[in-house]
Amino acid sequence: MGLFDIFKRKSSESELPKEVESELPSETLHSETSDSLISSETVIESVSAESVVEIKSETPIQETLILSNSAELIASETATSEQESKPQSVSATSDITSDYLVSSQEVVSEVAVTEPVEEVSNKENSYEKGLEKTRSTFGSRLNEFLANFRSVDEDFFEELEETLIKSDVGFEMAVSISDQLRDEVKLKNAKNKQAVSNVIIEKLVQIYDQQGEHEDNSIHFASQGPTVILFVGVNGVGKTTTIGKMAAKYKQQGKRVLLAAADTFRAGATKQLQVWGERSGVEVITGPDGSDPASVVFDAVNKAKQDNYDVLFVDTAGRLQNKVNLMNELEKMKRIIEREIIGAPQEVLLVLDSTTGQNALTQAKMFKDSTDVTGIVLTKLDGTARGGIVLAIRNELHLPVKFVGLGEKVTDLQEFNASEYVYGLFKGLVTQEG
Repeated sequence: MGLFDIFKRKSSESELPKEVESELPSETLHSETSDSLISSETVIESVSAESVVEIKSETPIQETLILSNSAELIASETATSEQESKPQSVSATSDITSDYLVSSQEVVSEVAVTEPVEEVSNKENSYEKGLEKTRSTFGSRLNEFLANFRSVDEDFFEELEETLIKSDVGFEMAVSISDQLRDEVKLKNAKNKQAVSNVIIEKLVQIYDQQGEHEDNSIHFASQGPTVILFVGVNGVGKTTTIGKMAAKYKQQGKRVLLAAADTFRAGATKQLQVWGERSGVEVITGPDGSDPASVVFDAVNKAKQDNYDVLFVDTAGRLQNKVNLMNELEKMKRIIEREIIGAPQEVLLVLDSTTGQNALTQAKMFKDSTDVTGIVLTKLDGTARGGIVLAIRNELHLPVKFVGLGEKVTDLQEFNASEYVYGLFKGLVTQEG
């Protein structure tokens, strides 16, 4: 069964028939409504507390990407990204400076008061809720496009491509969908707007499904000895926070977890990771600010071997990611890991901020060319209308998305589930026909 078949089945199952709803006792409906209201108030209070605590630490600091062939694209995407992010009253120069001068006490207070780790009661609802902003934006763009629908002609396909590109599904996927629909001259006999909409979404899902047919979204753990997971990505995307959340996740599963603070260049990075470690009861290997990151990695790897740790997470620097020296530093750390532990690192995870849209795709291409990236962690998916970037990553980079951030809480960083992603992205946009 393909993703689209699963999607349609879930859509039909989630809808309560009107005749059934009308037969429910009024007392039952009233009770359920009251419970829902109480639950909503509780959630609102929880989310409010979380947003005060963590959203500041994950607010991206815009990176100055010096890419000779992509300057105009990056400048445009960065400007768009800033509109989705919190307003900033300081200049780009101040942003860079503040990155290095962030207060350790501020980092401690932000992380330390976060609520304890709790189990996710319903992962399906997390995807549905986390992708609400993307779904509503994509739906409004699709509806606006279909409002002008008259016939399937060349203008139709040109407008369709533009609509899909605006939704961050990627240029290549947008063109591919249009080309495939051209081959289906009658759009499967679609004669009305909803039928056309269904066919477009079905094509999106099918292409996404085909690209990921042999994709492995799992995290590969070593059969013997410690598993080493190296995290890479530009500063501001949420690398350190992601490591902290994953450490809490695996510690709760009973694994012995060790962290390596190899981002020795950014002020506050080591302290932030230490706070995450203290909170989860996980040890952190550190070095002096500005010291050689490779030496921290060496100490951490040997500690992991000697004390029989199950997992070692390595945090790395991300500033000036287009410069040769930083890529050489990453390669040096990787060589040390490979020398000390055969078969490691088992994973090199690239952390991307989904709110930056196509800029994230540009970063992914660059890191893929420079390092052996095994998978993607996509953060802040709940706070953006650009969730379609997952489609572009799979279609253009052929890299699996392994984790996604669907909220501010520790438990909102979840293993990627393709069927739940598709359902959360397109729920309500496809209707059962006939």
